[in-house]
Amino acid sequence: MTLVVAVVGPTATGKSDLALALAQALGGEVVNADAMQLYRGMDIGTAKVPLDERRGIPHHLLDVLDPHEDASVADYQARARTAFDQIEARGHRAVAVGGSGLYVRALLDHMDFPGTDAQVRAALEERVEAEGARALHAELAAADPVAAEGIGPRNARRIVRALEVIALTGRKYSASLPQHVYEVPAVQIGLDCDRAVLDDRIAGRVERMRNAGLVDEVEALLASGLGRTASRAVGYAEILAMLRGELGEDEAFEAIAAGTRRLARKQMGWFGRDPRVHWLDAQDPGLVERALGLVSDADAGDLGPATEDPAPRRSLGS
Repeated sequence: MTLVVAVVGPTATGKSDLALALAQALGGEVVNADAMQLYRGMDIGTAKVPLDERRGIPHHLLDVLDPHEDASVADYQARARTAFDQIEARGHRAVAVGGSGLYVRALLDHMDFPGTDAQVRAALEERVEAEGARALHAELAAADPVAAEGIGPRNARRIVRALEVIALTGRKYSASLPQHVYEVPAVQIGLDCDRAVLDDRIAGRVERMRNAGLVDEVEALLASGLGRTASRAVGYAEILAMLRGELGEDEAFEAIAAGTRRLARKQMGWFGRDPRVHWLDAQDPGLVERALGLVSDADAGDLGPATEDPAPRRSLGS
């Protein structure tokens, strides 16, 4: 199988632009690995590349779910790997791109998917509402510190899932997570960026979302039905709070920028722990050429371990 090229890293580093350039140069097709871009109608708030800016390059796993549906990593894995097979059969190269770490791992690595139990999950969700996500996160930290560190206290959905798996299997949730071993041969290219520069990029992106009509987008989605997953996404949760009268408009967009900065740090922590990621500077004028060089070396079997790259910066993780 031809190596999959995966462009990963924090939000607002320019992953989509690099993926488009690589797909164009390599005769490739793009496979989305951003959980929120799976949703139809969630365009502005997810910074989804508009159709007329995709350079005629086929994109897969965009707009495959309605906003009232809950995204499933297992379902995503099956769909994405089918897309890989179809792209390979056409003689093209798959270029995966996204910042959802768990989805990237499900895409490329072996990953088990323990079963679910509606009653157990409902009980945990009721506890989240009654006690708050932080209380359940503390419980998770006591039972599985590794899982708790990777999930964080705000991610109620994943906290519930981790506790559900522990309850059903009697094993730590982290035991079901993928190891750093490819099941799908790949080369991962990570985009790093100076923290101050990235914060400015995030501020600019949020302002563009505001001007592009994010409030109108959320109002339209709310009218048609928003599920738990979509309604908790950064950018959407804050506008929903504004529409409920809990935040003013300026406060909502300030909260979006702050939430996006937190997300970027979390993404850098996730991808920074993967020793297979080859890091490049998002500001490098020769970024595309350097990335193509990594792909060429990987295809030839000449690409050494990522940890041997000269001074990988990983500045957001510092």
